[in-house]
Amino acid sequence: MTATSTTRAPEGVRKDLPADLSASIAVFLIAMPLSLGIALATGAPLQAGLVAAAVGGIVAGRLGGAPLQVSGPAAGLTVVTAELIQRYGWRTTCAITVLAGVCQLGLAALRTARSALMVSPAIVHGMLAGIGVTIALAQLHIVLGGTPQSSAVANVLGLPAQLADLHPVALGVSALTLVVLLGWPRLPGRAGRALRKLPAPLAAVATATAFAALAGLSLPRVDLPSWRSHALPEMPDGPVLGLVAAVLTITLVGSVESLLSAVATDKLIASERSTDNRPPRADLDRELRGQGAANIVSGALGGLPITGVAVRSVANVKSGAASRKSSMMHGFWVLLAAFLLVPLLDLIPLATLAALVMAVGVQMVSITHLRSVTRHREALVYGSTIVAVVLGGVLEGVAVGIAVAVALALHRLARTRITLEQLDSGVHRVCARGQLTFLAVPRLSRVLNQIPQDAHAVVELDGSFMDHAAYETIQDWQQSHLAHGGTLEVTGRSGQAARINGANPAAAGRAGSPDGPHGADEADGAGRAGAGHGADRGHDARHAEGGHPADRSRRGQHRGTHQCCRPWTPWQNHCDHRATSTRTATATAATMAAEAATAGGNGGAEDGGPRDVSPAPRRRGAGQLASGISAFQRDTAPHMRDELARLAREGQRPSQLFITCADSRLVTSMITASGPGDLFTVRNVGNLVPLPGAESTDDSVAAAIEYAVDVLKVDSITVCGHSGCGAMQALLSSAPGAAMTPLRRWLRHGLPSLERMGSRHHAWARISGRLPADAVEQLCLTNVVQQLEHLRAHESVARRLAEGTLELHGMYFHVGEAQAYLLSEGEDFFDCRVFDTVGLHA
Repeated sequence: MTATSTTRAPEGVRKDLPADLSASIAVFLIAMPLSLGIALATGAPLQAGLVAAAVGGIVAGRLGGAPLQVSGPAAGLTVVTAELIQRYGWRTTCAITVLAGVCQLGLAALRTARSALMVSPAIVHGMLAGIGVTIALAQLHIVLGGTPQSSAVANVLGLPAQLADLHPVALGVSALTLVVLLGWPRLPGRAGRALRKLPAPLAAVATATAFAALAGLSLPRVDLPSWRSHALPEMPDGPVLGLVAAVLTITLVGSVESLLSAVATDKLIASERSTDNRPPRADLDRELRGQGAANIVSGALGGLPITGVAVRSVANVKSGAASRKSSMMHGFWVLLAAFLLVPLLDLIPLATLAALVMAVGVQMVSITHLRSVTRHREALVYGSTIVAVVLGGVLEGVAVGIAVAVALALHRLARTRITLEQLDSGVHRVCARGQLTFLAVPRLSRVLNQIPQDAHAVVELDGSFMDHAAYETIQDWQQSHLAHGGTLEVTGRSGQAARINGANPAAAGRAGSPDGPHGADEADGAGRAGAGHGADRGHDARHAEGGHPADRSRRGQHRGTHQCCRPWTPWQNHCDHRATSTRTATATAATMAAEAATAGGNGGAEDGGPRDVSPAPRRRGAGQLASGISAFQRDTAPHMRDELARLAREGQRPSQLFITCADSRLVTSMITASGPGDLFTVRNVGNLVPLPGAESTDDSVAAAIEYAVDVLKVDSITVCGHSGCGAMQALLSSAPGAAMTPLRRWLRHGLPSLERMGSRHHAWARISGRLPADAVEQLCLTNVVQQLEHLRAHESVARRLAEGTLELHGMYFHVGEAQAYLLSEGEDFFDCRVFDTVGLHA
């Protein structure tokens, strides 16, 4: 095996070398003009841009964790660097760059790379857009033949005077540069296809330089001084706090831009290349370490700060680069050009470089990003960050963006709209839109108390959160309203009955009781297992009937079970509703209470006096099963008989194949609000979908898939995992060489999920808003993604997917939170597959 490995490596190197070589040349042709332009925009010596480009390619390319990312001087740090040069001078700025590199090494050692990406995308994109606006305003003065001012505001105020004093030669060369830059990618025909292989920035600079030289135009040009006079760093000299802020700014902006570029490069590779032709996924901590080392070297050699550059990385990937050698070779070409091509570089007009950098600045204000933040209602964060960066600077802009984002989140949490209207039928309807917190309690209480005491009220709760103060307010008002003869319903926006638990069971009517005015409808909802009955979450609300309290008490006791678990109470042992209470009742009520006590309820004394009733032990085995069947025949069957008869006549026509775990805590009809005939369900240990041909003794899952897809013609297939899955725990803790049992043989179909979780070639899976709690949850999420891949390998599924008549969905149910999550399309900007919550009104 050793011999085989040693012979394959040189073959792989030789195979990749031509691709890396051609890609390195393409990136070099882009990097040269951009590096000079960025150095010009910062006010640094022009050689500093070339030093940074060479060091970024060689050092960051060799040590970084993103193999195909190209690093160098980037527009994102232009404004920061320019301010530092004006304040502290060039040599001190080089020392600040070295210190920023040391900070990046420290962050990498603490493994904080992914944490750095937790900044809101609206803030990051707003920061980059603000930098782009600042760059464009400064370079516009050079394009017009003038000199940029010290700040964006000064550049705006100085534009009228600059427009009154135009320099036609500089303006003409700049216009030619922009025309070629924008038109080059759109050259038509076969000749245009051949010319487009030359990068547009290089074509624009070369065309404008050739025109200026041949026409003999007199205008400022690049002037590269001798390398002997190249400035190196000196010890920082200035206020300590100012220097610390400068180092932190370079560290923050450079790190975030580099990591975002690395993630974007990974996404580009995944979209354009097959799995067997991809390099390893980016190791973000190693990438941060490589960026830190590159900044230390660049600053020490008198170069600009370095970050990962998205434009060059995209060019590297699209040019066919296969390994990190393309980035390293591009650095060597920049180094050679800096020594050998000085006479040619000195011909480039400064107006050409300014036009090039101005175009880059304008492109940093991305319409795509603007649409994205608008869609997510974060335009205010985005806009305020841009304005703050332009007016105050990068660090100030990011701070303002974070403050606005936090304020907006608090506003959304606290904002609640509560309205009261009286319908033509006399019903008083209260609508509460938003989150119900203690801040909304005064308004909520005021509105509820406007409802007449004997009226019928409908309280519609449209929000995903209710804190304890709001819950108690509604609960107290509910009990008072019912006690004074009123009636009420508490529902969600979709009209589903919700639940507000009362301290006195007699005060809350029982949804689903045939005795009540809505008996049949509510019982049918219970039979469908999910229309608001089994959610058992913090402060749900539930339909409450009016009528005399004693009547409601008898109706509640008649079934002998607590209502929050219906219709699953006979089978559950999680729910303990055995707290004793004191009641005064008639002999008939006492008899009913005694019957209820056998199922865990509370009884009253036969003589009408108070008595504590001890809970009876849970029934198990055949007795428990018989009790459950009896409850079904008595309570549910009368309401479901017509529907089941129809299904018996017409046959099953489910819309969905639902593949989930055999875990007893997953009640599929409850968490999907489905009923008879809706789901074709397959349950097994670990919600596994074996690959075709992988099963040696059991084809049941493949048979179910074929039957559902080809015979039943389902519209979608869902793979549902859950928290605390025992199968995933067994996979994680399995010891090699253990005896093969039926369970271990079955769990072999979960090994691809375990391999996927440990691989860097596949996207992670996580829940929206947080990272997985532990390795078990990570594997549970990853397993859903992997089993969806297995589904696509089945011939019947692949055929229907190709026809566009079948959809695949991933789902994760967190048992402890009673919260379901759906797998979203694609990957987020953290390069993760995300399971997101489903809106209450989806």
